[in-house]
Amino acid sequence: MTAKTADVWLPFPAEEVAGLPDAFRYRRWDGEDAFPADPADCVFYVTPYMKSPRTTVRPLPAMTAVEVVQTLTAGIDHVLGGLDVLRPGVRLCNAAGVHTASTAELVLALVLASLRGIPGMVRGQDREEWRDGFYDALADKSVLIVGYGSIGAAVEDRLAPFECGPVTRVARSARTTARGPVHALADLPALLPDADVVVLTTPLTDATRGLAGADFLRRMKDGALLVNVARGPVVDTGALLAEVESGRLRAALDVTDPEPLPAGHPLWHAPNVLITPHVGGSSTAFEPRAKRLLVRQLTRFAAGEPVEHTVLTTG
Repeated sequence: MTAKTADVWLPFPAEEVAGLPDAFRYRRWDGEDAFPADPADCVFYVTPYMKSPRTTVRPLPAMTAVEVVQTLTAGIDHVLGGLDVLRPGVRLCNAAGVHTASTAELVLALVLASLRGIPGMVRGQDREEWRDGFYDALADKSVLIVGYGSIGAAVEDRLAPFECGPVTRVARSARTTARGPVHALADLPALLPDADVVVLTTPLTDATRGLAGADFLRRMKDGALLVNVARGPVVDTGALLAEVESGRLRAALDVTDPEPLPAGHPLWHAPNVLITPHVGGSSTAFEPRAKRLLVRQLTRFAAGEPVEHTVLTTG
């Protein structure tokens, strides 16, 4: 199959993505029941955005010529279950950087809203109640960022103007950055007791599933705020419920386990919990950054150059 007879599947109309190389035929598919063409002709598959894992992996068994599977999310857990049907050598790329600005922005919104009691004030407005009082500020608060990749670094960028206290960084392994040291996950037990705000931006892996469990939460200081914009299963929901229902901890969650959170779930009405419906990356910042990523990736692919953000290759 030559480049000019090969298909690229996109979740956007090709005419709306300026700068795409003209070496391919572009097929729009965003998870609809009918495929836009024969999946066997697809060499570069850009997965639909915010669709179910079942929908996302549905065309993969028939994509016998695919060379690159490109997600539009930083996480890849929603496609991993479908990769075993692919031939060896297929590259899986994530969308590192696409959601950085939007997700970091939401972290700041969740932190500020939670500390300043905004959810309660909104409820008060609905009831015409004047809920004055004395509320926490972000200023002088110590912040622990767990998952110090591009999103974690962008969160720290946005914390700078708020005069917060020390920012501590944690990633899978220790390293040094221009801002200072990054601690390893193994250091968390010693770091958690000093943090007023703990922000989870880590990917969901075997090492991070259930990371914020009973022991993790127990080590957090009284009154601390847990912010999760990672994946729901990074937090043990039962352990978190015990801590927030006792009044010892607060939480702001853009992701939950289960997700979507079903009606009647106790998290909905747990005290001091703010919930947003997994909208960290779902903002007006997404589409222009996603399209720029696709142009860069497809330009490299058409030129026979290595694509970026390859997180695994099928074997």
